Amino acid sequence: MTAENSVSIFAPAKVNLYLHVTGKRDDGYHLLDSLMVFAGVGDIIEAASADDLSLAIVGPFAEGLETNDDNLVLKAARALQKTSGCKKGATLTLTKELPIASGIGGGSADAAATLKALVELWEIDLADEKMQEIALSLGADVPVCLRGRASFVGGIGEDLSAPPPLPPSWLVLVNPGVGVSTPEVFKARRGGFSSAAQFDETPKDAEQLAEFLAARTNDLEAPARKIAPAIDEVVERLGAQDACLLARMSGSGATCFGLFGEEDMAWDAALSIAEANPNWWVTAAPLMV
Repeated sequence: MTAENSVSIFAPAKVNLYLHVTGKRDDGYHLLDSLMVFAGVGDIIEAASADDLSLAIVGPFAEGLETNDDNLVLKAARALQKTSGCKKGATLTLTKELPIASGIGGGSADAAATLKALVELWEIDLADEKMQEIALSLGADVPVCLRGRASFVGGIGEDLSAPPPLPPSWLVLVNPGVGVSTPEVFKARRGGFSSAAQFDETPKDAEQLAEFLAARTNDLEAPARKIAPAIDEVVERLGAQDACLLARMSGSGATCFGLFGEEDMAWDAALSIAEANPNWWVTAAPLMV
């Protein structure tokens, strides 16, 4: 809480440690199986009391985002108003720290954070099921972002379950400055479907977590690489870093992650990659458990 009549909510980056496409529904929606986690880096949503709804966007990645009706933050606010019957307004401010269209759920995380902020600001009491319905109507990743903790995600995003406890780990996140369209990636995907691959064994450390993940994949990585060849170099750079346990693309790209067991190793890798590629977005962050 930043003031008596305002609320500030952190919107952490979402990372798909693996992502299997398991099928496709008659309505065109793809069925997924993924282990989604959150990193200790993200955007910030601030909501202050007002008569009407408005949105301002600031921060390093504010350019290129519109404050029109298609913005997920405003969509989330209006969906909450409609479902709850609330007539109040809010001045919303999005501090955009995450790259746009980058596969780490920035827009979804912002929408989920908006719901959380306005529920508190407007003093709304809605059942969890209703909140999840609103979240799913906004996008496949919004329900898990609303939940805000590591989850196995199935169906079209509505089937959430808790994974075994994950070990302390660090992520190096790298985006080469390329936005990738999720629908284009799905359209470019070839081949059949994968099986669900949830696991119930608790990985004892980051090394064992990497072993579990190496037996799985991101089914969207190959088509995304065709659309954005820069992903090849990012994964290669991450995998070449000392102590990197696994390098993979997140979501539909183009952000990729390296998994590390120690904070200092992660930061050494991040600084090395950033120095060699000054136009890339690079950061290290803890895996939030």
